[in-house]
Amino acid sequence: MLRYFTAGESHGEALVGFLSGLPAGLKVDQAFVDRELWRRQQGFGRGGRMKIETDKAHFLSGVRHGATIGSPIAVLLENKDWKNWQESLPVEEGDSAKHKRVASPRPGHADLAGALKYNFPEARYVLERASARESAARVAIGALAKLFLRDLGVDVFSHVVAVGGAVLKKDVSWEQIRGLSERDEVVLNCADPETEQQMREEVDKVLRTGDSVGGVFEVVAHKVPPGLGTYAQWDERLDGLLASAVMSLQAVKAVEIGAGVTAASSPGSAVHDEIGYAAATGFTRSRNNAGGIEGGVSNGEDIVVRGYLKPISTLRRPLQSVDFASREPVKAAYERSDVCVVPAAGVAAEAMVALTLARCALEKFGGDSMAETSRNFQGYLEQVKNY
Repeated sequence: MLRYFTAGESHGEALVGFLSGLPAGLKVDQAFVDRELWRRQQGFGRGGRMKIETDKAHFLSGVRHGATIGSPIAVLLENKDWKNWQESLPVEEGDSAKHKRVASPRPGHADLAGALKYNFPEARYVLERASARESAARVAIGALAKLFLRDLGVDVFSHVVAVGGAVLKKDVSWEQIRGLSERDEVVLNCADPETEQQMREEVDKVLRTGDSVGGVFEVVAHKVPPGLGTYAQWDERLDGLLASAVMSLQAVKAVEIGAGVTAASSPGSAVHDEIGYAAATGFTRSRNNAGGIEGGVSNGEDIVVRGYLKPISTLRRPLQSVDFASREPVKAAYERSDVCVVPAAGVAAEAMVALTLARCALEKFGGDSMAETSRNFQGYLEQVKNY
């Protein structure tokens, strides 16, 4: 089974991502991994931290001579900002006078809940791990999952469909979505220039007022074969696994598969995707409202997952809060922050979708080497073709 987790704090020395279970012999494109990390750092509305960090993946284990070797992979991302925090966040006991306290919890962040849970007198340690900086490590190992899926003919990319009140109302093609990932400049990762300008105006508005803005991103997985996931057990359903993976990202408050939201208020005849058959192509669908998943199983159509992102919790014009020590009313703490991260969240969601699909693919096709996995996969495609 594909297993993965991350370690590290926002202002600690480094982030580390761990990935175990990838077959041996997968070629690792360092430039591709670094490009994914670069994409996560882009977007109009990002904060000053992005001017400090230039994320590059440093593989500590599991990759040799440009390919996976079957053993667990560890990848390190240096935090360049660490030099500014060594004295306030030392590993050893250090000087408590230099500790940078988070004295009042921010509404919407993990500050208060985390301090209560772990019995901290203030929220510095909560902030350090709950920060979305952690998602950089997910993007690094998610890039490896993308490379694995690409060997099976599957690609995963995202685009932004809403920022604040600016909403994309045009249909976009897979080619347009994929093309966004090739841009050398990322504004808000929207496929329609006119809508993207409206989105930029939404970000400009909150920049002027000291506020923040959320939005909606859409992740599309292209050429996913039918048969990933299962209806046999509740915790093995592909839609449930994807929803959990995307919801686990910082600030995501809702996840939609296909046309799930509008489907809830529509008649069945307008929702369900009619089935056809042609000898040349096999089974066909009239549309893809199901988002590529029926009964917890991929059905061969593009998998479509939307994440609904709340506005960032740190505001330059802070909301009301309470001082941890005195319990007196004060304004919430402020730390250097972004005001809009919807494009970046989409890239992180690509990683989570890719890791989930890679896990399901390995559970179905198995293999300790890419040669074995590919052989099993091609045999399954032949089975489906001849059904």
